[in-house]
Amino acid sequence: MNDKILYLECYSGISGDMTVSALLDLGADQEGLKKSLESLNLEGYHIEIGRRKKCGIDACFFDVILEGEEHHYEHTHDHHDYSHEHTHDHHEHQHVHRNIKDIYEIINHSQITDRAKTLSKRIFEVVAKAEAKAHSLPIEQVHFHEVGAVDSIVDIVATAVCIDNLGITDVIVSELYEGQGHVRCQHGILPVPVPAVVNIAMEHVLNMKITDVQGELVTPTGAAIAAVLKTKDFLPASYKIKNIGIGSGKKELPKANILRAYIIEENNDKKKLY
Repeated sequence: MNDKILYLECYSGISGDMTVSALLDLGADQEGLKKSLESLNLEGYHIEIGRRKKCGIDACFFDVILEGEEHHYEHTHDHHDYSHEHTHDHHEHQHVHRNIKDIYEIINHSQITDRAKTLSKRIFEVVAKAEAKAHSLPIEQVHFHEVGAVDSIVDIVATAVCIDNLGITDVIVSELYEGQGHVRCQHGILPVPVPAVVNIAMEHVLNMKITDVQGELVTPTGAAIAAVLKTKDFLPASYKIKNIGIGSGKKELPKANILRAYIIEENNDKKKLY
């Protein structure tokens, strides 16, 4: 069996929903994914999958819509943080606090494959460790607040299910292009990259590139996905592109807020073609 190599081009950052979108666009089984997510037995959300244009580029989107947030969705800075939860002017849903053990239980009792379960738990562990370090807490005391309790479970499990469904064996991750400035969270203002992202990048030797974009492009979920999936840092010297998937982000930027995912095949034929 030949290796199936995935290349993630993170020129506009990476988040959980962007990754799932790109993998669905590559051909991951959409109906199978929906059944897998139903087996988590989580309530209070629904998913929307479709197409949208980003700077004129057609892209797939995968959105997790929480109950009561349909009209407030764009007010979040990406629905992908944890202990530094978002500030809301209204209480549209109850605050659900789950620790990593609770989340492992949800994953273990789902009907997803063993490989997808393992990947999901590894991604959550990376995030929890990064948050534990940022807040100087034992890992078991890190609580996944609000959106982290549902939205990020869905994004992370969906990523693992799609990777497994596509039969990906190796993943190459580009530099993670990140913004600058700050994000406002419930406990105050945090610098970009946020502390959890910095911790993940340091711990897992992720290559970062700071751009002049104001705001967060790399979420803790996105950084953790890159850290766990990455098996190689560099593209082969010569390769063929077999398929392309384009995942949409939610931000409106001067450059397309997309994550491109390529299935590539390394050229082993050393003969000159010219």
